[in-house]
Amino acid sequence: MADPAAEHRDPEHSLEPVGLIGQSGAILRMGRMMLAAGTASYRVKEAMGAVAHALGVDRHTAAVTLTEITATTHRGAIFRTEVTEVRKFGVNAERIKLLDDFRSGLPEHITVEEVHAELDRIEARPALYPAVANALSAGAACAAFGVLNNARPLEVIAVLVAATAGQFLRRALAHRGFNPFGTTLVAAALACGLYLASVALYGAFGLGVDVHASGYIACTLFLLPGFPLITAALDMAKLDFSAGISRLVFATMMIVGAALSVWGITLIGALDASTRAPIPLDAVPHYAMMAAASFVGVLGFAFMFNSPVRMAVSAALIGMVSNTARLYMADHGVMIQMATVLACVLVGVLVALAAPRTPSPIITLQVPAVLVMIPGVLAFQSVVSLNEGDYTATIGAILQVVLVVLSIMVGLVIAKLFTDRQWAFDRG
Repeated sequence: MADPAAEHRDPEHSLEPVGLIGQSGAILRMGRMMLAAGTASYRVKEAMGAVAHALGVDRHTAAVTLTEITATTHRGAIFRTEVTEVRKFGVNAERIKLLDDFRSGLPEHITVEEVHAELDRIEARPALYPAVANALSAGAACAAFGVLNNARPLEVIAVLVAATAGQFLRRALAHRGFNPFGTTLVAAALACGLYLASVALYGAFGLGVDVHASGYIACTLFLLPGFPLITAALDMAKLDFSAGISRLVFATMMIVGAALSVWGITLIGALDASTRAPIPLDAVPHYAMMAAASFVGVLGFAFMFNSPVRMAVSAALIGMVSNTARLYMADHGVMIQMATVLACVLVGVLVALAAPRTPSPIITLQVPAVLVMIPGVLAFQSVVSLNEGDYTATIGAILQVVLVVLSIMVGLVIAKLFTDRQWAFDRG
């Protein structure tokens, strides 16, 4: 007697490897969420491989760029290749941690349904901090940058106000899916405009404050693409050029977009780009101020990246120690490039010690800790000099920026080689 169910069964469905399709989709979703949270491509591949192993897949390979994942899942004689695109991405340190905890805690065997249930739980978590707190964190970080670049107290207050408003707008536009390049242009323009308005307000009350680069450009440093820059270096050090180069190009575009707004607003009034002397203080209070500014700068960026409090404070302490040591070495005759390399090696070592105790993924501690070392003021100032036709100053500034950024990358890679055996050795 014929089976009625067999007569109505979809013949094409019976020929498809349904189980493999489900496994491939779960693996790809894990990778897509990791990539969208801002982590490095080698960590994305590592997470996808761990899920594939727990699902019982024989072999899994993936190619990851900034916005795309192409993955192939093998089981026995059959395989499935899927491509996914990540159009919305940013930095979410808490999500990176939750996904990394899920990866490291995977049992020997897991089902597709269990993977999706856990990813649903992680995806449903709201941001740790409301929009206003996130914006204030960015403002505090930029104000700390102003202190590190010898801005005066009134300028620091103006930076705080301008950067807070700029980050609030940037976040609002990003959550509405506005183009990232356009978002950067608009947010930088708002921050710069508010800074100039604050300086004008000071003048109205008889407080003479010059429009100096140390304060004016510091108000846009919340736009520094720190995660793409650092993950690009780590990806390229792992010979993953498709991911590394795409991240580097994206970071460069964001810097250029912000710099164009910085330059455009300067057409309203002259920008003093001369070297600003530090506030005259004795050595102990001077370095105490630098340490405090480094701590606040890293802490602000960490909160802006949605880091939990313990993770943010750990990153801030590491950044404070390392950046203060870097500034001390530079003030005592060590070339800034060498001082930066040594400071970043110190960051890598301290992060390797702190990450298991926090517990936090290394990247979530590493990036905020080194952001205060990126010469953002010099980077934006180089574009201003270029548009003013001062090509000598432009070339000098660009070379200094490139050398310091390369020093950061070299220092982190050296530390990684000594502290992460799994990263240092390619097992194929």
